[in-house]
Amino acid sequence: MAFKFAVFAAIVAVANAVAIGYPAPLGAYHAPLGAYPAVAKVAAPVVAKVADDYDPNPQYSYSYHIADALTGDNKEQQESRSGDVVTGSYSLVEPDGTRRVVEYTADPVNGFNAVVHREPLAVKAVAPVAKFAAPLAYPAVAKVAAPYAPYGGYPAYGKAILG
Repeated sequence: MAFKFAVFAAIVAVANAVAIGYPAPLGAYHAPLGAYPAVAKVAAPVVAKVADDYDPNPQYSYSYHIADALTGDNKEQQESRSGDVVTGSYSLVEPDGTRRVVEYTADPVNGFNAVVHREPLAVKAVAPVAKFAAPLAYPAVAKVAAPYAPYGGYPAYGKAILG
């Protein structure tokens, strides 16, 4: 049984190696070396296709704003492009409650540059908390008799004080 499995595994390995493009193990092919004709692969010449609708001065502008009261997600972005110069900004509310505003520009001379600002959001007024709390009331202490000890007369836990 082990021999059959080894033969099967070898056949699968050779088939995978040939399918993937790896050379087969020595002895996998039984034909002499000169029996197969040489095959020369020639790549087709690459022809650069120039788009007929090339715009030497591309321009666009977009913006969006999201304010989801259910999840608290609040962000916005705007961007515009004129030729090779892109300018824009985006903002979002961070977990610590501040708003991060990023203003950026990108051009072929200076590359990408961004300036980050952090702005505090409006703080909601909270009712003042009393400086002194009322004293805590503790429940009465109840004494409980020791449980029955069947093994040698030793009490299991002794007296318990609840509180």
